[in-house]
Amino acid sequence: MDWYRGERKRLWVLSRPALWYTPGVAPVAIRFVLVRDPQGKLSDAAFFCTDLHTTPEQILHWVVMRWSVEVTFEEARAHLGLETQRQWADQAIARTTPVLLGLFSLMTVLALRLCPEGRIPVEGSAWYRKSEATFADCLAVVRQQLWRARYLVNSAPHVDCVQLPQEVFDLLLTALPLAA
Repeated sequence: MDWYRGERKRLWVLSRPALWYTPGVAPVAIRFVLVRDPQGKLSDAAFFCTDLHTTPEQILHWVVMRWSVEVTFEEARAHLGLETQRQWADQAIARTTPVLLGLFSLMTVLALRLCPEGRIPVEGSAWYRKSEATFADCLAVVRQQLWRARYLVNSAPHVDCVQLPQEVFDLLLTALPLAA
């Protein structure tokens, strides 16, 4: 089947309809899908769907597709504090989560507007390669623009000036937003 990063992966799959039961709640009909990698490189996994007519292939396709959404929410947790301990009260979640997701959306839209042709630069590292921009990349683009606007002004009346070679200054404006 189609797997992550566009590669094809051979998997062993077992799927059957079943009932999901929790004490005190009526049983729910589900389709379970058990997956095993015959090469043993991946952990065994189980997936569930309440649509009994969905094929195991479709369920696994949805699992692969949802990865980008999970990465998005993980970055929202890391960068915006979504679902932190301070938000465990239902009222706090109801107040702050929409604001944080709005901020997330605003930063993403700003990054797209700041990049020519809508192509956000993708920053990688030796241990993590990615093919598409993430929220961290969007934050870096917006930070670069804000810092450029703050520090590349020509009309400040009283400026403490430290001379840096242009390539050092460009490196700071490129690297610091990624580290922040």
